[in-house]
Amino acid sequence: MLMKDKTGFVAGVANHRSIAWAVAKALDREGTQLALGYLGERELEAIEPLLEQLQTRPLLIQCDATNEDSVGAAFDAAGKQLGHLDCLVHAIAFANREDLAGRFADTSIEGYQLALGVSAYTLNALARAAEPLMTEGGSILTLTYLGSERAIRNYNVMGVAKAALESGVRYLASEMGEHNIRVNALSAGPIRTLAARGIGGLNDMLRVHAERAALKRNNTVEEVGDAALFLCSPLSRGITGGVIYCDAGYRIMGL
Repeated sequence: MLMKDKTGFVAGVANHRSIAWAVAKALDREGTQLALGYLGERELEAIEPLLEQLQTRPLLIQCDATNEDSVGAAFDAAGKQLGHLDCLVHAIAFANREDLAGRFADTSIEGYQLALGVSAYTLNALARAAEPLMTEGGSILTLTYLGSERAIRNYNVMGVAKAALESGVRYLASEMGEHNIRVNALSAGPIRTLAARGIGGLNDMLRVHAERAALKRNNTVEEVGDAALFLCSPLSRGITGGVIYCDAGYRIMGL
């Protein structure tokens, strides 16, 4: 029970195929008392039937990470029920479908601001709200992808948003370290989640990844969940400000 007597808030659980749900299951398996932040009624309806898979029923807290009042209310509720927080998982990202196709140069300013606001700034909002609850230190983790540093076809403005997110990780880590709060990003390989279906050419992306990765396969969502568990646990207590890759060795390979 790696996380016995630990508490956690996972923001962005949307459905049974989401990486956030795999992370929640890994944390629960190791004893974490969880709060799950969901966006709205549609997400709540998708989450409710999944709860029987967990060892302990989590708190379900509505949280719109783009709304300051909603974030404040969510973490007030988490604080009252859990007492404190040991880890926060930020699994929130969004871009308009039309901005993930065609040319990045043609991205509208509205689409650009939306992608960066939802996918990058919300980490700031959640970290700021979680910080007072991490009275004994803790771990903040977000999810990223290789499109932050390489031009990935059909990833476009989301790649720019992930680059901003990773930069934000470093700044937050530098500021929160004095309170023994670690901030890291986990970069997974492409996985067939419902959210990933919005990216054109996903099947080709998965095929190429499996062919070129050092392990000659794609990642499973369970592998990413376990990597997140490590970064949320005391086992990673000396790691902060980093981007940790769980991509079957794709990033290290040359042509």
